[in-house]
Amino acid sequence: MSRVLALAATELRIAARNRWVIIAVAMMGLFSLALAAAGSAPTGALGADRLSVVVASLTSLAVYLVPLVALLMSFDAVAGEVERGTLPLLLTYPVSRAQVLAGKFVAHLAILTLAIAVGYGLAAGAAFLVDPLAARGIPALVRLGWTSVLLGASFLGAGYLASSLARRPSGAAGMAIGIWLVAVVLYDLGLLGLIVSQGGEALGRALPAALLANPADAFRLYNLGASQATAAAAGLGGAAASIPAWQSLTSLALWPVAILALAVAAFRRVTP
Repeated sequence: MSRVLALAATELRIAARNRWVIIAVAMMGLFSLALAAAGSAPTGALGADRLSVVVASLTSLAVYLVPLVALLMSFDAVAGEVERGTLPLLLTYPVSRAQVLAGKFVAHLAILTLAIAVGYGLAAGAAFLVDPLAARGIPALVRLGWTSVLLGASFLGAGYLASSLARRPSGAAGMAIGIWLVAVVLYDLGLLGLIVSQGGEALGRALPAALLANPADAFRLYNLGASQATAAAAGLGGAAASIPAWQSLTSLALWPVAILALAVAAFRRVTP
């Protein structure tokens, strides 16, 4: 464990030097504040407190922004070491390849957690300034925070997998963007096309399984299903009500473990 923490501390210093900490925190903070400022209109119609409505909006933001930030931080974790020629030196130390990835993962997840905490904290502060009943939405905000960390962990693992398979930063960057497009944008469009062409009844039980197979959809389903303001983020409201919350949470928790295991297996095949 001490070796993993030492690697994580080194990776944190590198990320701070490359301004990744500032970039991640600034992105989450600015977008969260923008949504908090624009999220007051539907509050009265829904009968929900301001913070609950903001949380519903932040759920839609997180499903796009958190995976993107995670992939941008992780896509060159292995490929960058190979290109700079530092991987052979790194592997001469008494650490396994799994420990190397674990150290990078701890550092990147810490940065992502900080960015999420700052962004959501600013949005909550804005909600409290205009609505004295905003405290009702604190449980939903806390739930959104730790599930966002789980979502980011899945895409950090996906970035390490792409970095290990591509072995060049340019190729890893292309794969990372492709992963983001497929998981966050094209996957739901594909399901929507199947529903339109085949009909929702024709898909039957396959549709919930398909939604749970995507960590982005599992994240959205879990948070919207438990939110007081689900209707404010229309799109998956019906599915969120029909799929048990424990299934969405199980999918969201298993994805980081599975994708990190694949990343470690791919990293072991990388030659220095």
